[in-house]
Amino acid sequence: MGTAKTFILLAMLTALFMAIGYLVGGVPGMAIAFVVAAAMNVFSYWNADKIVLRMQGARELTPETTTPMLRTFANDVVSLAERAGLPAPRIYIIETPQPNAFATGRNPDHAAVAATTGLLGMLTREEVAGVMAHELAHVRNRDTLTMTVTATIAGAIGMLANFAFFFGRDRAGLIGSLAIMIIAPIAAGLVQMAISRSREYEADAKGAEICGNPLWLASALEKIERGSRASVNVQAERNPAMAHMYISNPLSGRGADNLFSTHPSTAARVEALRRMAGERMEATAAPLEPARHAVGPWG
Repeated sequence: MGTAKTFILLAMLTALFMAIGYLVGGVPGMAIAFVVAAAMNVFSYWNADKIVLRMQGARELTPETTTPMLRTFANDVVSLAERAGLPAPRIYIIETPQPNAFATGRNPDHAAVAATTGLLGMLTREEVAGVMAHELAHVRNRDTLTMTVTATIAGAIGMLANFAFFFGRDRAGLIGSLAIMIIAPIAAGLVQMAISRSREYEADAKGAEICGNPLWLASALEKIERGSRASVNVQAERNPAMAHMYISNPLSGRGADNLFSTHPSTAARVEALRRMAGERMEATAAPLEPARHAVGPWG
């Protein structure tokens, strides 16, 4: 998805937020909603990564608190970042049996990647590399800021829609207020879905290039989908507006409806990656090696 289309979709979310503000308080309410939306975007730009990581219960890895397995994982992330031409990101772990991962941060210089303990326990080293390459592709494409701001506005629209049900009846009536409470979050979710789905395909393709083997990521996605359905990610369930940031839908452990899923189907993604592997004329990549340069404590 191009930058122009993403900007239009974000503008649609902001317009929806302002429209609900109008129903609550007329023109002054719309103006207040605009100011709030602008403030949220500014706040998200500087602080969203910290908020997201805290909400998901992520713990930053340090050399003093890590195990040999986690040190190998951290070194692989640094190596992949070097391949992608990126600064080494901060690396986090989330204690949950569900296999998954996400990236956040306002730009490549302030990026962070997070993986669950379930991901590291279920996948091979090569498959984990494919997943983290996908997340670094999001960083390289600067998707992390867009996806985080989208989550912030979409979540606020849901709360404001509920507020409109109680305080916007004078303008919209009971039926209109009820419709707003139901339709507005769905509309926000659809815009959120449109932004996320296209960016997942782009990150799959770029991530396959970074790690060197599309089949590593294809195999990882299949395992992640099976593992996600078998376990629940409690942190993600508590904050469903953040679900689109993960590499795979983290809400599927409780049978979340795929009709409005923010992620494209795993089968379609795997097919695209396998087709990419065939076009490359080989399905092997250079082995994972330590970063060529000492980068921070993991070098």
